[in-house]
Amino acid sequence: MSIITLDDLSKAIANRVGINIEEARRDAGFVMDIFGFDDRVIDNVLDPEDRQLFYILEEEGMLTTEREETTLYDGREWRTHYWRLKKDVITRYSKEENGIRNYLIDKKQPKNVSDDDIYDVLEEDIWTTRKINK
Repeated sequence: MSIITLDDLSKAIANRVGINIEEARRDAGFVMDIFGFDDRVIDNVLDPEDRQLFYILEEEGMLTTEREETTLYDGREWRTHYWRLKKDVITRYSKEENGIRNYLIDKKQPKNVSDDDIYDVLEEDIWTTRKINK
């Protein structure tokens, strides 16, 4: 069983989401506080505002969801939703030299273009371009 540290998750978030390391460390600290020493946590512990970060990390492949179904004594079905850390993905993302967002910004953004004009010079496929490391 691999161990994910605060530093690992911070680097992975910074690399994939494209935010600075200080902000990534705050987000990683929040996530690590929720998970504690487990790699799975029940969804009910999250507030709707907090859940948004989990959705972002799920989109980036660092978290996944799962559910369990149980039949209650009266015959009704009860579903319990969980979030699970994808430790192998987090470890891989934390070791990236340049994050995917930085790659898109640094390699694709034309030089000497103002922020107001950036949409006029972007390639048509910029919104669908994404390097996926599997």
